[in-house]
Amino acid sequence: MIRPADQRDLISLPAVEVAAGKIFEDVGMPEIALDVPPSMTWLGGFQRAGRLWVATDDAGEPAAYCAVELIGANAHIAQVSVHPRLAGRRIGAALIDTVGDWAETQGLDGLSLTTFRDVPWNAPYRARLGFRELPEGEWSPELRAVVDRETAQGLDPAARVVMIKPV
Repeated sequence: MIRPADQRDLISLPAVEVAAGKIFEDVGMPEIALDVPPSMTWLGGFQRAGRLWVATDDAGEPAAYCAVELIGANAHIAQVSVHPRLAGRRIGAALIDTVGDWAETQGLDGLSLTTFRDVPWNAPYRARLGFRELPEGEWSPELRAVVDRETAQGLDPAARVVMIKPV
């Protein structure tokens, strides 16, 4: 089940992020697997703003989440993570669909995100969900700031891609 996150969910989400990050080891990106999970402050900001959704497992525990910020006229997916035990069930796609439905009700133009260009469950998967690469010349100043922030955090901009999808 997908639903808006409540404050009780926040405690579970860093563990989801750690588990989801471990699969990056399989594609030669151990540094991503070692990333520090999001803080309760960061997650709580999205939750209080009504822009954090969780997908729960059969026991009703959060096993995936999607955090969204507003960038221009788009709902920008700041993070979407799925615990590997739910891999292959289209949970990430369902979270993104939920965000798309929400964005449409908010009168937003679309969804945007940044992701790894060559990781199979990142850009190639998002392309199958209807996202397209947004050329650098079309980035808004806000999207440029996201890329700059990621670069400052150590992510190689050549390995990343900005993608967009209308709602």
